[in-house]
Amino acid sequence: ENGQGAAADGGKMQGRCPLLEELRAGRAASMQLRDMLPFCSQFCRDQFGSRFIQSKLDGAGERETAAVLAAVLPCAEELMRDLFGNYVVQKLLERGSGEERAALAGCMRGRVLALSLDTYGCRVVQRAVELLEPDLQVALVRELEGHVMACVQDHNGNHVVQKCIERSAPEAIQFIMDDCRGQAALLAMHPYGCRVIQRMLENCTPQQIGPVLSEIMERAEDLVQDQYGNYVMQHVLEHGRPADRSAVLTRVQGRLVAMSRHKYASNVVEKLLQFAGPDTRQAVLTAVAGEFEGQPAVLALMRDGYGNYVVQRALDVFQGEDRERLIACVREHAAAAKRFTYGKHILAYIDRLDAPAASSST
Repeated sequence: ENGQGAAADGGKMQGRCPLLEELRAGRAASMQLRDMLPFCSQFCRDQFGSRFIQSKLDGAGERETAAVLAAVLPCAEELMRDLFGNYVVQKLLERGSGEERAALAGCMRGRVLALSLDTYGCRVVQRAVELLEPDLQVALVRELEGHVMACVQDHNGNHVVQKCIERSAPEAIQFIMDDCRGQAALLAMHPYGCRVIQRMLENCTPQQIGPVLSEIMERAEDLVQDQYGNYVMQHVLEHGRPADRSAVLTRVQGRLVAMSRHKYASNVVEKLLQFAGPDTRQAVLTAVAGEFEGQPAVLALMRDGYGNYVVQRALDVFQGEDRERLIACVREHAAAAKRFTYGKHILAYIDRLDAPAASSST
């Protein structure tokens, strides 16, 4: 906020128009949109002026909106990149007619890539993707063809690619899938790329996402242990097919206890438990009842800062005989578990789970 205030005050050095000074001083209660039209660009670039225009546009009629648009169009591209001006352009996209939106889209034509990589311009592009008619939306989105990887790995551009995937028809974003082919696993381990892969998993057709899933599964063991890749693997479990969940289990089954004690992989194991089928439950019970590095696996989990959450999640999601087997496994080592904090927590948690059953039987 301090930065915005400093940016707003910086305009004083360039000389504000008297009308804007009146607004900033709180002496413009009767000011209307038509009053500021000759100074529209300056108002748009000012913190208070931008808010004034946005507020007035919310209640403006067609004629007033058209007048503001006409004043904005000559400098629309610069305003799209401006700290405060971008909000006015977004408001015009929101409030304008189809023709008025098309006029603003015309100002973006040939500049979509540059705007997508810009701190403020990327917000306008996202709003345009949400609001433009399909033919105009497709024309804008296609300007990113050949530049998808640059956008995906950019602090601003990745948000635009995500919005395209969320709001465009599958055929309109096939070029995004094509440009990312062979890079899915690397993107899954990228701070911005992982978000784009997640949007693909949520929104793309099975035919589109198939090759992406294949690439991800080839690197599944690396991804579950990665600070960004683990989110992608959780998304595979949440949005994938049963076969995809089984594939994840196959990749981690031999190292379930080690993965459950890992800072990032433990998140994936918890998600795996949440969507567990019989095979997953059996694999977990077998692993927990076994040995790990010379000690009972269940103790290794209960004394670990991450593993104890996996045990608690299993107690939450398992039902009937599966839960009873897990509880029996934990209680077998209760004396040892009581010696460390997480073990005490889990034993107390089991007592709370048992309490309703005990009260209902009396």
